[in-house]
Amino acid sequence: MTQIDTSVPHSARIWNYWLGGKDNYPVDEAAGDAYTAVFPGIVTIARSSRAFLGRSIRYLVQEAGVRQFLDVGTGLPTVDNTHEVAQRLAPEARIVYVDNDPLVLAHARALLTSTPEGATAYEPINLHEPERIIEAAGKTLDLTRPTALILSGILGHVADYEQARDLVRRLMAPLPSGSHLSLNEGSRGTDPAYEQAQDAYNETGAVPYFLRPVEQIEAFFEGLELVEPGVVSVPLWRPEPGAQAEPIGQHGGVGRKP
Repeated sequence: MTQIDTSVPHSARIWNYWLGGKDNYPVDEAAGDAYTAVFPGIVTIARSSRAFLGRSIRYLVQEAGVRQFLDVGTGLPTVDNTHEVAQRLAPEARIVYVDNDPLVLAHARALLTSTPEGATAYEPINLHEPERIIEAAGKTLDLTRPTALILSGILGHVADYEQARDLVRRLMAPLPSGSHLSLNEGSRGTDPAYEQAQDAYNETGAVPYFLRPVEQIEAFFEGLELVEPGVVSVPLWRPEPGAQAEPIGQHGGVGRKP
């Protein structure tokens, strides 16, 4: 069992705290509160990112007919994890979670609560090893059938933009026609207060997360057919009827591989 260091804040636990989860420690709550003191909107961003993930999975299951999901950079389990959203609509759905953070691995049992008809698996592999990820995913998923790759707020941890694009290409390349990419990332150009807060956070010595201009987030979908309404601020992507959707500094979309 990997020893979990509870004396330093951890980005996955801080995110979990903002989502209202319980898998965090006083040090994470203190770091999360310090951030929200500077920029209270981070809680909205965290929850809007999670809500986008849920809506995109529902679209993929109900409208695109996808039954297989590869969720890379999963983070800590919280409400409405990928398999829960997908299997609620299609009990036979199969999901592979990938995250090499020992903290996430320690909580992975919560991700392995599949329906009897479907399957879930967890692979502790680094994002920077896409070929290993695909090979491991093939033990649970039939990669000759359409598969949805989920990258939710993970690529901001890859400092080099071209390297981040290359990782997306290498993960999508082996997937067949009809596969999809659901991606959302922190963005620049919408909320200067968020940009200031995040840039300051990155300078504290914490694991940095880099916000990117919207056109760079759009370019992650190169070679894919964007599903309407394209890459937009996440609350504006197919909002629930009657939802008050205000733009925030988090952009995302869904693309289909032709």
